[in-house]
Amino acid sequence: MWDRNQMAERAAQELEDGTYVNLGIGIPTLVANYVGDKDITLQSENGMLGMGPFPIAGDEDADLINAGKQTITELDRTAYFDSATSFGMIRGGKIAAAILGAMEVAENGDLANWMIPGKLVKGMGGAMDLVAGVGRVIVVMDHTNKHGDSKVLKSCTLPLTGQGVVHRIITNLGVLDVVAGGLQIVETAEGVTEQELRDATEATIV
Repeated sequence: MWDRNQMAERAAQELEDGTYVNLGIGIPTLVANYVGDKDITLQSENGMLGMGPFPIAGDEDADLINAGKQTITELDRTAYFDSATSFGMIRGGKIAAAILGAMEVAENGDLANWMIPGKLVKGMGGAMDLVAGVGRVIVVMDHTNKHGDSKVLKSCTLPLTGQGVVHRIITNLGVLDVVAGGLQIVETAEGVTEQELRDATEATIV
């Protein structure tokens, strides 16, 4: 299976030169470490355009944080602005793709990633705007929850962030695309068979 960094590295392969991309909290923030030489500009909804990778220990700047409150680095082209301007970019369709975490994804592309009923919730964040405003939504998450139950479902059981918004799912077991009638396997993680991926998935795989 892929670990968190390998999932982030695989997600970075999805990004195209010359595009603006938003990274959600959790595993997606690690994608910044794997952009490499690609001409990608990472956007954070708290007001930063041009995020660099995570800082090395000892070089952290507490004033430079991403939407998940993690310290990050700036680039020579980094720009800063208020939250209203940031969401104007998102709602105005200026962001090509969003890489987001999820609690559940359904076979029709429904996404649930902002709350579990009964649990403390700080707020919905920017996910609802992102899934409505960006060109492509890629989800990066573990394939199953801590109880071993599939998080890739026929239909979501948690409150939805967006309906039919997910295009590609990258998990520790492999990569799946949302297509007509269900999900299609794109590739499996190293050491994972296609049958193991199917067995771990509640959703329909066509």
